[in-house]
Amino acid sequence: MKRLLLRLGLVITLLFLFLYISPYDYLLKGVNTIYLTGHTTAYLTDYRRFHNDTVYAADQPQAWPLHRDYNRYSLNPELESYHKDRKSVAYLVIKNDSILYEKYYDGFGANSKSNSFSMVKSIISALMGIAIQEGSIKSLDQKVIDFIPDLKGPFAKEVTVGDLSSMASGQKWNEVYYNPLSVTSASYFVDDLDALLVDQPIIEQPGQSFHYQSGTTQLLGMVIKKATGKTLSAYLTEKLWQPIGATDDALWQLDSEENTMEKAFCCLATHARDFARMGKLYKNHGRWNGTQLLDSSFVALSLKPRFDESPEYGYGWWLDVVQDKKVFMMRGHLGQYILVVPEEDLIVVRLGHLKDKDKESKGKSSGGEPFTKDIYVYLEGGMEMIKNVSKN
Repeated sequence: MKRLLLRLGLVITLLFLFLYISPYDYLLKGVNTIYLTGHTTAYLTDYRRFHNDTVYAADQPQAWPLHRDYNRYSLNPELESYHKDRKSVAYLVIKNDSILYEKYYDGFGANSKSNSFSMVKSIISALMGIAIQEGSIKSLDQKVIDFIPDLKGPFAKEVTVGDLSSMASGQKWNEVYYNPLSVTSASYFVDDLDALLVDQPIIEQPGQSFHYQSGTTQLLGMVIKKATGKTLSAYLTEKLWQPIGATDDALWQLDSEENTMEKAFCCLATHARDFARMGKLYKNHGRWNGTQLLDSSFVALSLKPRFDESPEYGYGWWLDVVQDKKVFMMRGHLGQYILVVPEEDLIVVRLGHLKDKDKESKGKSSGGEPFTKDIYVYLEGGMEMIKNVSKN
C-alpha cells in the first residue's frame, strides 16, 4: 500500500510538472478554480476564485419602480417546475419599465451577484458604439490592425471592428466549452489573454458570414481598450453603469493580476436587476430617462441581422420573432438570458445553473441556428403573465 501511494504521488507530481512546462499550463488554474470545486465547467459564482476589476455603481443609483401589480400573479405550476428542474436562480418580468414579477431560488436574492457569461458580449458591442460616437474608433469599417498590429493570419489586415461585433472575423477558433484543451477553455484560464488572442490567426475572408466565436469578442475588447486608453471596467463605469443608475458594483473577471485584461467575451458578475438595464436601454433606442447614451441608429443597426442567411444575430445581440413579435436578447452559458419584446414593452430576465439542451426553431431563428427551448418557455411565461395586468 505504501509503495502504491508513493507511485501515485509520483505520477501526480509528474503530471503537474508536465502541465506546468507544457502549452496547457493554464489547466493548473482550471483545476484549482473549477474542477476541484466539483464543477465540470464555469459556474455562476466562480468570480470569487478569479482576480476581478470593479465596475462601480452609480453615484445616484436608480432603483427599478415596482409595477402596481408587483408579484400579484404567480407562475403556473408547469413553469415553476421548469425553473426548479433547470436550477434557476432569478426570474424577472419587467413591464413598462416596472418590475411586475420577480422570484429568486437556491439562496440567491435581489442583490446576489451571478456570472453573465456571454451576455456581456452585448455590453461590449454597446461600448464599441460609444467609442465610435466619441471618435475613439472611426467607424465600424476601421481596421482592427490599427489597434492590434501584431494580429496574425493572411486576412489580418482586412478584418474590421464591425466584423468583430457581428461575429464575422474569419478567426481560427474552436468554440467548445467542455473540452479543457480547447482554445475557448484556455481563454478562461490563461494569464495573458492578449498573447493568446494575437496567436489565433484570421484565416478566412472576414465580413462574409456569421460564426459565433468568443475570441472575436475578446479581440473587440482589446480594440476598445486600446482605442479609449481605458480599461473596459473603467469605460463601462463611466459610459454606462453610472448613467443607467446601476445600484451595485459589478465585478469583471481578469486574466491575471499582472496583465489586468478583462475577459471581454464573458464574466461580468452582477445581479438580475442591473443586468436588465441593458434591455431597457436598447428597448428605448439607446435613450435612458431622457438622455441619449447610444446613438439610436447604432441601436437599430445592432438589432438587425447583418447576414440574410443568419437572421439570428446582429451586432452583439441575438434576434428572433416570437408570436409574430420581434425579440432581441442577451444570451450566456448555462442559460443566462435578457429577453426583450419591444412591442410589448417587456423585459424577461432568467439566470440559472442549467439550460435546456433541446432546440426549437421559431420565427426568424428558423432560418439560422435554432435556439434552445428554454428561451421560449421563459419568454412566453412572461408574455402570458402580462396579458391580464393593468398598464402602468
